[in-house]
Amino acid sequence: MPSPRMMSFCLSALLSGLLLGLPSAHSDDALRERLEDEHAFGSDWWIYNDMAEALAAAREQNKPLFVTFRCVPCEDCSAFDAEVASGNDVIAKLASEKFIPIRQVEMKGVDLSQFQFDYDLNWAAMFINADGTVYARYGTQSAEGADAYNSIEGLKKTMQRVLELHENYPENADQLRGKRGADKPYRTALEMPGLPNKDRFRQLTSRRNCIHCHNLHDAEHFAAQESGEFTHDMLWRFPLPDNLGLKIDPDNGRRIKDVVNGSAAAAVGLQEGEEVLQMNGQAITSIADMQWVLHNLPNDATKVRVTGSESGEKVLALKPGWKETDISWRGSLWSVSPRLRVWTPPIGSKERSELDLAEGSGAFEARWINNGEPGGRAALEGGLRKGDIIVAVDGKSLPLTPAQFQLYVKLNYKVGEKLPVTVIRNGKRRELQIPLVE
Repeated sequence: MPSPRMMSFCLSALLSGLLLGLPSAHSDDALRERLEDEHAFGSDWWIYNDMAEALAAAREQNKPLFVTFRCVPCEDCSAFDAEVASGNDVIAKLASEKFIPIRQVEMKGVDLSQFQFDYDLNWAAMFINADGTVYARYGTQSAEGADAYNSIEGLKKTMQRVLELHENYPENADQLRGKRGADKPYRTALEMPGLPNKDRFRQLTSRRNCIHCHNLHDAEHFAAQESGEFTHDMLWRFPLPDNLGLKIDPDNGRRIKDVVNGSAAAAVGLQEGEEVLQMNGQAITSIADMQWVLHNLPNDATKVRVTGSESGEKVLALKPGWKETDISWRGSLWSVSPRLRVWTPPIGSKERSELDLAEGSGAFEARWINNGEPGGRAALEGGLRKGDIIVAVDGKSLPLTPAQFQLYVKLNYKVGEKLPVTVIRNGKRRELQIPLVE
């Protein structure tokens, strides 16, 4: 058994890692002002962007940390963030009395080995012990919308489950061990090899130079593309339990509200109404906890163990490609090649009718072509013009949203190839070949 001195040294080393580069408490008000973080004003029970203070309090009071990550300039999840930060009395009471709550509003200095979650989210939470053990994650997004899977009731239930895990810790350590990911080869965002604009990010944090969560996935993409190690499998992050055939009630976080016929979940007899208690032996408190387990599985044929409150443990067989779904909502996709550098909003129903286009077929206006970037200049060289209506790719009309169109290009074409598009200009169809150069 390690000596008390050694245990103290190890804990000090852990805390030093968690605190690396984070600002001190005296900068709170100034940072709030620079970020224009209106949801943070008047919520004095939150520790603001100061992990050192939060960890010290957690150690002293033997409470779990409730760490929220909020990208303040982003609109998505703003209403939910307002409720959590200052609007809901139930969350405020739970957080202030039972947890050490901290509002983290930038990723600069955050220990990326400790805090691993879906960085494409605009709002996320992690619950941890002061020794670094991860109890839970909360926060989920999909093509259905930023808040389709988040709710105050669901967050409350997750917080209550975390308190139960904390009360039974460390006897339940085996159920928690897999919740912390493997250490990263870098400590913080500024050490990531693929992160651009590091000199700007090193400056005093403001709305214009804070490191957004999605910048971390961008950095991963850039580094992998530069090294030649990038694959599309990197994009299928944090798949939903829906991919198993499990529809989870967001107000509960683990209760099955539907099992899809013909799915992997249906094949093993998981039932509507029961709760998912564990996945691959990890304690489940939320949909995000399920996503963490699934995130760490391969996109090939594999298996996952799901323990239901009524069915017991079941082993689900997953087919190759089981992770793949609509990820067009992800902000970090812009950093994936090829980058078209064309803004393509959908045309209205009136214009669609005038052009005699069928409802449901994809039709996008080339409203802005970024000629300041290689991809935009290549689009112009390929004949695309502002105002062109893109109606087909490779001769096929695609029933896609603009974001899905951009994703389609990234998944089906490579840099060095040409994108064959059909456009309508001045009432006439034209066939173009757009070089993909970046």
